[in-house]
Amino acid sequence: MTAYFGRRYTLSASHRLHADALSADENRAAYGKCNNPHGHGHNYVIEVLTRGAVDPETGMAIDLVKLDEAVRTKVLDRFDHVNLNLDPLFVERVPTTENLCKVVFGILENALPKGRLESVRVEETENNFFQCWEVEDDFVALERAIA
Repeated sequence: MTAYFGRRYTLSASHRLHADALSADENRAAYGKCNNPHGHGHNYVIEVLTRGAVDPETGMAIDLVKLDEAVRTKVLDRFDHVNLNLDPLFVERVPTTENLCKVVFGILENALPKGRLESVRVEETENNFFQCWEVEDDFVALERAIA
């Protein structure tokens, strides 16, 4: 039997939404107040949903201690209380929450046993959230290259 287990984590980070390929006016039009040259911050909630067969010995679908360790060492220690624009994964990408969600998925997909990560959901505000079920680009390869 397959079971699903979800866990919530929080982190605070800042970012500035700005695309170098756009002019100043185009950036202001695309990102509004989020294009503030001084940046702005969010208290993000990251939800990780895992899946797996229920282990007959432990009764669990995933080892909670190992999940917490992977999220702490690979995601929270890296992104909590930082400016996302300064992280190598965002040097050539705008650090939107959509991209943060993809990055977290890619990082955790490498850190957890294969096939265990179902989705990652990142809540930016009480009204905005983003969810990924897979990563379709090179975030995973880039993460391996800079690790």
